[in-house]
Amino acid sequence: MVVILFDGVCNFCNTTINYILDHDGGRHQFASLQSAYGQSILDQLNRPSLDFDSVLLWEDGHIYEKSEAALRIARHVKGWKWLWIFRFLPLSIRDRVYSLIARNRYRWFGKRESCRLPSPEERLRFVG
Repeated sequence: MVVILFDGVCNFCNTTINYILDHDGGRHQFASLQSAYGQSILDQLNRPSLDFDSVLLWEDGHIYEKSEAALRIARHVKGWKWLWIFRFLPLSIRDRVYSLIARNRYRWFGKRESCRLPSPEERLRFVG
């Protein structure tokens, strides 16, 4: 199982998830970090329950975060596969860019009052 855990109230994150849903060939499952499933993952990782500053990717028994998660997701999404080339950049540089976007995402893209509700067709791809 490959699960993307994302900030469910972030407009940028939700727009990204919508794109992935339409272009990943059904590869990924999803859960918001605010959901019971997302909270259990944060608990297992000994992270604060309000730690929504990074997308998390659960893949092959490993958890990836920040730029590593984003690039691993992108390499399986039509139109974004070319981004995988950035894996050759040092992690510290990639994560600095990721953190800049994460810090400003609400200001630049806005925030919702609640997490997105998947359509009936999408529900099968959401865990928890």
